[in-house]
Amino acid sequence: MRLPDFNLQVKPRSASSGKGRTSDGGRVRRPAGPAKTASKTPAARAQTSYQGVRALLNPLWCYYGFITIVVALTVFGLMMVFSSSSVDMVAQGNSPWSQAIRQSGFCLGGFALAFVAMRFKASTYRKVSLPAVWFGLFLQMLTFTPLGRAAGGNAGWIFIGGFSLQPAEVLKLALCIWLPGALIDAADRSGQGEGLKAYWRPAAGFLAAFGLIMAGKDLGTAMIIVFIGLVAFFVSGFPLKWFFTAAVAGVAGIIGFFVLGHGNRMQRIMAAYGECSSDDLKGVCYQSVHGLYAMASGGLTGVGLGNSREKWNYLPEAHNDFIFAVIGEETGFIGAVIVILAFVAVGWCMLRVALTTPDPYARIVLVCMAFWIVGQALINISVVLGLLPVMGLPLPFVSAGGTALVLCLVAAGVAVPMMRTHPDIQAAVSKI
Repeated sequence: MRLPDFNLQVKPRSASSGKGRTSDGGRVRRPAGPAKTASKTPAARAQTSYQGVRALLNPLWCYYGFITIVVALTVFGLMMVFSSSSVDMVAQGNSPWSQAIRQSGFCLGGFALAFVAMRFKASTYRKVSLPAVWFGLFLQMLTFTPLGRAAGGNAGWIFIGGFSLQPAEVLKLALCIWLPGALIDAADRSGQGEGLKAYWRPAAGFLAAFGLIMAGKDLGTAMIIVFIGLVAFFVSGFPLKWFFTAAVAGVAGIIGFFVLGHGNRMQRIMAAYGECSSDDLKGVCYQSVHGLYAMASGGLTGVGLGNSREKWNYLPEAHNDFIFAVIGEETGFIGAVIVILAFVAVGWCMLRVALTTPDPYARIVLVCMAFWIVGQALINISVVLGLLPVMGLPLPFVSAGGTALVLCLVAAGVAVPMMRTHPDIQAAVSKI
């Protein structure tokens, strides 16, 4: 091994010289060797182990990067909600700032709840997960009572005291923290001789959530519930033969729901994958076509923030489900790609920590949340780009909407203590 160059000429030691001295009496200067890794803390070892490109694998970078990106997406979402909603608010006789101010209130409330969620340990969430999922199921059942309201053909809202709430968002988070613990317990009982019967509780809870949402005809949210459930069962070690059987049955059920369900769903499919007639351009194809118009007119760098043309009462739900179309129009291809990469980075950070944490419960929770948030973002973007039929799913952290924004921020807050189960992250955070 080549020694470092210290620009010193070391003279050979004579036989009469003392040990460790040169022939003229000077001490031999030896290059300092590498520090002993055994004496380093886990955080210090993490910093020295991830150099260059390997820094992308650093769990500490993933931890702080996740928090930073979530905050950045939320703040950017506030800007885009104001830009995309101002014209519509004026048309309704309101202040152009009204939607943005309302969204800011939800944002502050979501950040406050996320900060509280960060203070609890992963074990605490496992203890309260069962009451949480029962609460989510109860709220979802209220959508079929006089408190429930329908929008866009989906019965997924409840109105209490002048406030609206979408219970499915609560149910998503509840499933993410309950299913992992229930499946770990089921796997233990299965190994003790109960076999497949040990999984009846998590299977029943998942099917109840899926059934209630499908009963409300909210296919987009049902797909996210399926993502969460399938990922949780797969990662927890559920027998593959039964897993693939259930997956095929679930896909067949969703296809049957499309084919045999309400005719409007088939029209949405034709709008995405078929040709639109002149009549369709004024009906079922209208939103999809104007979303593509917005993306196409953005070009490489966009028309500039606030300068969207489609938001002038051409594009329905410009501040909600189709906000990505306004992002593409105003910030162009570059801005749209940055938003997509931000969600990819969120998923990467959560999965990177999940794959290396020793806590199995935190691992499955992080994977479920990653597929929820990133999966929903990709579905929303695919709808805007015409790759999927219109489903009515908001873009996480960005779209207007109180329940969706608050619950996404709370989910991010819950993900933080899950990440802290990683030894390197725990060692670094404990010093702060």
